[in-house]
Formats: sequence, structure tokens, C-alpha cells
Amino acid sequence: MRIGRKHLILDTSWQEMANCLGVDPDLFFPERGASTREAKEVCRGCVVREDCLEYALANGEKFGIWGGMSERERRRIRRQRALERQAAAAAASTETG
Repeated sequence: MRIGRKHLILDTSWQEMANCLGVDPDLFFPERGASTREAKEVCRGCVVREDCLEYALANGEKFGIWGGMSERERRRIRRQRALERQAAAAAASTETG
């Protein structure tokens, strides 16, 4: 059974408390192959880091640093969560028989 599309997260009020507020957005969208270290440093210790990451994951953000993670790191999280959902669904279907 397939579940419908993910719901987009539209609430962005968390952004008002973000460490990156007022920082040049270009820092979070480096050229391909450029370092992400400075952007991730801004994210380190940010009180809304998890909110930012979840926003990016839920909204399919494919570019930039969100919640201290690169596109590649977010893809890894999405894949892991998909595998966990598949395993949970398989376990549930074997339990109901």
C-alpha cells in the first residue's frame, strides 16, 4: 500500500530564531565542490537546527545546507527513513498475516 505524497511543512516561524538569520544566503548554497565548512559552522549549536533539517527533508530541498547537512547527507537520511518505513510495513503485514 502506498501512502500519498508527503505533506509540505509550511510553518517557517522557526527561522526567526536561526543562527543564519542575516547571514549571506550564498554561504549556504556553495558552488559544486566548494567547501560547506563555514555554512555548517553557522548551523552548529543553532537552537532550530532540527526544525531546519526537517523542513528541508519534508519539502524536498535538493540544494544547499539545511540543518547543518548537505544535499548528500539529506539524501542518506531520506533513504534510511524509507528503508525503516519499508521494514515497519513489512513487519506489520506479517503480524496481520
